[in-house]
Amino acid sequence: MRKNLLTSIAGIIAMFGFATNLRAETVSERLGSATLVLKETMDAPDKGIPQDLLNGAQCIVVVPGVKKAAFVVGGKYGRGFISCRDKNRHWSTPGAVRMEGGSVGWQIGASETDVVLLVMNEGGMRRLLQSQFTLGASADVAAGPVGRNASAETDAKMTAQILSWSRSRGVFAGVSLNGATLREDTDENSALYGDRLSNRQIILGNVPAPVLVSEFITTLNRYSQ
Repeated sequence: MRKNLLTSIAGIIAMFGFATNLRAETVSERLGSATLVLKETMDAPDKGIPQDLLNGAQCIVVVPGVKKAAFVVGGKYGRGFISCRDKNRHWSTPGAVRMEGGSVGWQIGASETDVVLLVMNEGGMRRLLQSQFTLGASADVAAGPVGRNASAETDAKMTAQILSWSRSRGVFAGVSLNGATLREDTDENSALYGDRLSNRQIILGNVPAPVLVSEFITTLNRYSQ
């Protein structure tokens, strides 16, 4: 009993330690990390997101370094950015999101994982631009196929509004994120735009892009048609 209690306390401390590190990061550092995840994912010759899926996506979510701590009940926490296509198929100025959630059954320990989501239609986009929603409950989510030239004619693409991938220790794979919650990060938006804007205001309101986000948008446009 004592051993289990100590293990749980250690897990809690690890989780809080991860959250503290996240808060210590600047928005500029997180944008840089998100941009690097995009570059490395799309430059992977055989293990990246299929090109036709990225080309056809309505929105993208990039959450670099999601922290995960597990002790009896696991938890995960990360901060990242979303962008959606405008009517000309250009990527919008990004809004900020937090990813939160829990799962029973993770092994004791902790890890960091990069997460990429593709929102495949306007219905998924509408849910994404709510103040918060739960993957798998508010919108269907499925593990995305892996491989630059992987066929996109899969059941996942035909039925799921959102496709998801993760990368941990260099291994890239489709992953199910049912139960994770995405919520808009107005604190981060305030740091970026000088006002506590909602993601809907940013994505749909043609908010001018500050210099800080230019590389993220340029990278998205570079890797997708």
